[in-house]
Amino acid sequence: MPIKIQSDLPAKKILEDENIFVMDEYRALHQDIRPLQIAILNLMPNKEDTEVQLLRSLSNTPLQVDITFLTTGTYVGKNTPTSHLDQFYLTCDEVFNRKFDGLIITGAPVELMEFEEVTYWDELVRIMEWSKTHVTSTLHICWGAQAGLYHHYGIEKRVLDKKLFGIFEHKVLKRRTPLVRGFDDYFYAPHSRYTTVSKDDILKHDDLVILAESDEAGVFIVLAQNGKQIYVMGHPEYDRVSLDQEYKRDINRGLNTDLPVNYYPSDAAGKRPYLTWRAHANAMYTNWLNYYVYQVTPYEL
Repeated sequence: MPIKIQSDLPAKKILEDENIFVMDEYRALHQDIRPLQIAILNLMPNKEDTEVQLLRSLSNTPLQVDITFLTTGTYVGKNTPTSHLDQFYLTCDEVFNRKFDGLIITGAPVELMEFEEVTYWDELVRIMEWSKTHVTSTLHICWGAQAGLYHHYGIEKRVLDKKLFGIFEHKVLKRRTPLVRGFDDYFYAPHSRYTTVSKDDILKHDDLVILAESDEAGVFIVLAQNGKQIYVMGHPEYDRVSLDQEYKRDINRGLNTDLPVNYYPSDAAGKRPYLTWRAHANAMYTNWLNYYVYQVTPYEL
């Protein structure tokens, strides 16, 4: 898939080295096609890693996609250079008069805080309200999914006894739903979180449909309003070493974090981790773009 990004975005070189087709502005201008306009509200601390992960996940369709990276104006993280944000990101206020075919709201390392205590919560609420009228389909990831379910449905998150950390098996519940088209009956996906959302709370809402769940990790994919809103509780976009980096970071901080489950060969932290989830992650993002964005979005935004 030709992903249209700025020519000097650092992620471009990484993706090209992986033989992923990316397109800069010049080449895109010479194609007679209306690209999908996808905004990514990147709330993760290391934004450059998340850029690569999400662009890789969105790279498996023949559709042309024009990516706009967004950041909050009310909070500026410390892990990404200001120069990078100034060059490659817009603040949410700068796009409130625009419409997008799709929006991705990422996770964020604030899950143990009450939603209203998060510095940028009011701004995020504005974005989620704006998405109802200005975005064809919004995909919420991890904490972003918990935030969306809380704002739109009043569903509270619940603190777990310990960090849910590793690669977990999930079962597809609604095989005929396009978002999980091409999935096997069982598939794997990464999780890294301290909180969860109760299945019973989700089932109280008739327009929320659970598409996949795990005996260990709980609900994984929830569909709302026929795909206008989608909630994914884990991190299917994570690359091979994401959990490894998180584990080493936690240990260096003195946290009592268990080894990520089903991840290292023989549970040996020094070994190269298994990669067991990418095929289904790619299928999910491709299905989202095709069935919930491209097939239903108006030609004239």
